[in-house]
Amino acid sequence: MSIVAGKVVCVTGASGYIASWLVKLLLCRGYTVKASVRDPNDSKKTAHLLSLEGAKERLHLFKANLLEEGSFDSAIKECEGVFHTASPFYNDVTDPQAELLDPAVKGTLNVLKSCAKAPSVKRVVLTSSVAAVAYNGKRKTPEVVVDETWFSDPQFCRESGLWYILSKTLAEDAAWKFVNENNIDMITINPSMVIGPLLQPTLNTSAAAVLNLINGAKFFPNATFGWINVKDLYPNIQLPGKSADDKPYVPTFQVSKEKTKSLGVEFIPLEVSLKETVESLKEKKFINV
Repeated sequence: MSIVAGKVVCVTGASGYIASWLVKLLLCRGYTVKASVRDPNDSKKTAHLLSLEGAKERLHLFKANLLEEGSFDSAIKECEGVFHTASPFYNDVTDPQAELLDPAVKGTLNVLKSCAKAPSVKRVVLTSSVAAVAYNGKRKTPEVVVDETWFSDPQFCRESGLWYILSKTLAEDAAWKFVNENNIDMITINPSMVIGPLLQPTLNTSAAAVLNLINGAKFFPNATFGWINVKDLYPNIQLPGKSADDKPYVPTFQVSKEKTKSLGVEFIPLEVSLKETVESLKEKKFINV
């Protein structure tokens, strides 16, 4: 997006990790941002947003609940663009339906229903996840390239107990069906583990994965995370030297970058991202060093 004064956009779940950076970027580019949060009066969740450059003039907070239809009407009214990022990200849940599936699927549909009521909306950007793409039971090896033709298999996710992955899969599927039926212009972004500096004061799930490795963990997860050895960044930190299980290491695989290349996106190197994440965790006193 170019710098266009006066353009109004909505960001859902604005106090979250990704959304906070999105709000910051939009404000820096001159947009007026209508941001939805669960409680605008909760300073722990909103103070970092209100302190952003341009927030005093162009940031407006709205209360919204993913499970309440019509809850996003006010935030989306008169907006040209809507960025839907609000969705829970938990790995350990006791009630997957209530904690993950309903907020993800019903929440996405409630946001889109509000968009359908607003003739001003020109495009919706859905923050989905690689979780909605890469989990279909197919064997993934270093030769495999995961691209936009892939879609995670709900049955495989249910049978495997991959509840967060299932929530993102069902939410994106429901979103595509709704926008196609209601003639809404939507694109999805499917990131993997997102790391880097934290704007919010609370610890998010992806940063917690890095924190666990550098904060006294005995084992590292047997999973396909392409981490750089953080000992090169912080030599005094003792990292786990053994996998959490004795199984063969989960193989890596490739994810297509063709669509992002066509948009001129240049990714920040993983080494820089990890360094910024660790420095941010240290600054916010999450690290015991």
